[in-house]
Amino acid sequence: MPNYKRFSIAIAGALLAGTAAVTGVTGTAFAETAGHDATHSAQHEAKSFTYGVDVSRYESDYNWSASPAKFGIIKATEGTSFRDASFARHWGELDRKGIVRGAYHYGHPGNDPIAEADYFLSLVNSQPAKAGDLLVLDLETTDGKSVAEVNAWAKAWLSHVKAKTGVTPMLYSGWNFANTYGKGLAGYPLWVAHYSKPQGQLTPPADWKSWTIHQYTDSPVDQNVSALTPEQLRGLGRPAA
Repeated sequence: MPNYKRFSIAIAGALLAGTAAVTGVTGTAFAETAGHDATHSAQHEAKSFTYGVDVSRYESDYNWSASPAKFGIIKATEGTSFRDASFARHWGELDRKGIVRGAYHYGHPGNDPIAEADYFLSLVNSQPAKAGDLLVLDLETTDGKSVAEVNAWAKAWLSHVKAKTGVTPMLYSGWNFANTYGKGLAGYPLWVAHYSKPQGQLTPPADWKSWTIHQYTDSPVDQNVSALTPEQLRGLGRPAA
């Protein structure tokens, strides 16, 4: 989810029709469902990938009803002052479609991590929630902070959200960034971007023994695969009331 403006695109079913086949592609992958005692062992085995999409205001008119996605993750907030204007629309559309949904926060380690975490939760909690909703920290910038400072910032944000919600948040980052700044974060499910690797064909960075979601391209929209089933992904989200 690079933090720059992309052209707003209305994606009809035909545009992504070819990607629907991803949900049936078989390949070797590693995935870990950390939290809720649902850890998936990192084994070499053939799995059918689950296809998903993530969007932000740059894809405000994304057509979820025509999308082959089995999960959707959308931008909610950034820093302590930005709220994505398309969040409520996407959140409602995902509810109507009935697929796994999640919300992510783009973090800035130059700010206070607790303030950013609470800002994220204030928006997410203002919308109707349901069991299985995923919560995600998008970490891909340092704001000039050191490796140790960025790592400590991430730990503080993630642990605060977990304490407030009972959800073990997912961490999104590029492979190289996660490998540098992600030491000690293997207890949080990893959503990793690596565009030069085929779908699901990558080894996890840093301390992770496995990954949960692989973002393999950003064209024409951010596209992802998970080795987990939709129900397994829901197991990482909000617990049932």
